[in-house]
Amino acid sequence: MNKPVTAPNPAEAEPIETAKMNMIQAINSAMDVMLGRDPDVLVFGEDVGYFGGVFRATEGLQKKHGLNRCFDTPIAEAGLIGTAIGMAAYGLRPCVEIQFADYIYPGFDQIVSEAARLRYRSAGDFWCPLTIRSPYGGGIFGGQTHSQSPEALFTHIAGVKTVIPSTPYDAKGLLIAAIEDDDPVVIFEPKRLYNGPFNGDPETPVTPWQKIEGNDVPVGHYTVPLGKARIARPGADVTVLAYGTMVHVAVAAAEAVGVDAEVVDLRTLAPVDIETIAASVMKTGRCVIVHEATRTSGFGAELSALVQEACFYHLESPIERVTGWDTPYPHAFEWEYFPGQKRVGAALKRVMEA
Repeated sequence: MNKPVTAPNPAEAEPIETAKMNMIQAINSAMDVMLGRDPDVLVFGEDVGYFGGVFRATEGLQKKHGLNRCFDTPIAEAGLIGTAIGMAAYGLRPCVEIQFADYIYPGFDQIVSEAARLRYRSAGDFWCPLTIRSPYGGGIFGGQTHSQSPEALFTHIAGVKTVIPSTPYDAKGLLIAAIEDDDPVVIFEPKRLYNGPFNGDPETPVTPWQKIEGNDVPVGHYTVPLGKARIARPGADVTVLAYGTMVHVAVAAAEAVGVDAEVVDLRTLAPVDIETIAASVMKTGRCVIVHEATRTSGFGAELSALVQEACFYHLESPIERVTGWDTPYPHAFEWEYFPGQKRVGAALKRVMEA
């Protein structure tokens, strides 16, 4: 029988060691912690071993934990995800990297038809503790094949959790929670945030995460619960629903136009924290939804429907969406496509004037 867990006495608790990390370092730390804690955890993908990943998110892990715990795979996304599903079914906890989210599509069938369905189709005899990490989004001049935001496709799949962090603290805590989860989790990492927060103005120099006040990431093990949003900026006039890079753009836009916006960082898209969303919209009476992905059938449409269903009698103006356009991500017109401060600020003023 499991023994009940006794809460520690706060007076006896040891101080938590923290460090200033950028998002890459926080993600690396999460995998390092889990490789050290659990012998069933594996890290693999294209160039993640000796090279340390194209963004260096796995740098040093192979050297520290060995070739059998962190290793390279062929450029075959369906194969590496399929292999990871088999490992997960046998009790391992693979954490695999898809080098760019744009290249996750060859493995999509494996995620949808196998990973997401395994627990259900086996009546609970098998499950799939698989974590898939992938850099996503634009803002780095990656063009149409290195800038996509496919998160809405995964939120549509029952059995898969979809997570997008916006800070180094959340990136590490959410990744550890994902690896410890007994079901498949897809984590999209906003690569525009890897080295520092981004306010949407391409002319503004990047401020490194290490210089951001309050960016203290615990060195050891901790988790950020999946399915729980956070209030990135408290406010009273309008609710902004955002995730990833758009959290920082929304905060900057609200301050630029002088609107007292409450910015809700969703963190997890599926399952989404409708309680926090509804509480905020019921308080403010207005809602703006911001995401970088294309508009049609983007996750913002689902959020709009949820807000309409939960908060209809509290809304004082129509719900606004600020999104990417229904085109491939254009290299030459990146900042016309990217939902920057001007477009978000204009939407905030529209809902306030409605």
